[in-house]
Amino acid sequence: MRPGVAQSLPYSHGVIASGRMLYISGQGPVDPATGQVVDGDIETQTRLTLDNVRAIAALAGADLSRAVKVNVFLADVRDFARFNPVYAEAFPGDRPARTTVQATLPLPGMKIEIEAILALDD
Repeated sequence: MRPGVAQSLPYSHGVIASGRMLYISGQGPVDPATGQVVDGDIETQTRLTLDNVRAIAALAGADLSRAVKVNVFLADVRDFARFNPVYAEAFPGDRPARTTVQATLPLPGMKIEIEAILALDD
């Protein structure tokens, strides 16, 4: 599944396993129209990253309420306090399990990357 930006990278943006689980590869603050990282603060980049995760979920007929596990990678763990409220807006009900770590991210200017696992309806 690809959310609109053609890429020639050696991975899938999302994989449905056994028809019940959707594994979404790490998504970042990349504008789907341009394929470029959007410059901005951690809040702006978090919103766009979550929008990209939502877009992949929607291709599988799901939304973020189906998330069971989310992994978050921050370029600077000091951004955690500003990232967390934006993230919380995306998961207002039952929240998925989550891991958040500091990491070196793959594209210049990326402050965040998010991957997710969603349970799909039968």
